[in-house]
Amino acid sequence: MKCVFAHYKALLFACCTFPICAVASPLTINLPAESISLRPSDLPGYAIAQQKCGICHSADYIEYQPPGFSQKQWTGLARKMKESYGAPLSESEVGLVGEYLAATYSGQPAAESKPVIKAIELAANTVDQPKVADAKALLDQNGCLGCHAIDRQVVGPAYHDVAVHYKGNAQAISQVIDHISHGGSGRWGAIPMPPFPGLQPAELKQLADFVLAQ
Repeated sequence: MKCVFAHYKALLFACCTFPICAVASPLTINLPAESISLRPSDLPGYAIAQQKCGICHSADYIEYQPPGFSQKQWTGLARKMKESYGAPLSESEVGLVGEYLAATYSGQPAAESKPVIKAIELAANTVDQPKVADAKALLDQNGCLGCHAIDRQVVGPAYHDVAVHYKGNAQAISQVIDHISHGGSGRWGAIPMPPFPGLQPAELKQLADFVLAQ
């Protein structure tokens, strides 16, 4: 019994005297490059999906959905992204994205959903906010602040860092406008920035001016 107790005391002393495990070193994870893109279409919902759905998830999320989804189910999925996860979609854009997904991923002819889309667009006239000529409102409407901040890196670079990078560049405005409009990756890391083809030239100019002023 004394022997067992002695062994116990020795073990307890060792545990209290020496660290049980070493402090882990920081772990770096390199995400793979984006390999799947949205299926192209002439429908207006394609440009909206490119611009706003890619803010939160990659295109393969859509590929994982059941291939037999109806237009109503696709639209419901887009509305869930708007209402539950804060996707910057207006009610009319929800309908257009649903139409695009149904036609492109489920093979439903777009003409079949036209009455539904029209009803959504008419209802949206009472709920959509009018466009305002304000850069911060544009940032909110397009989900920009989900990936960027003024003075610190989030997913993408801080706007202040972008302004410093382009300081003294005579082509800064046109280059930043092009990057916002067309998106891309590699300029600030491997994580891609989605394109924003739905923004008007004046809106692109407002956003570029705002970023470069930080």
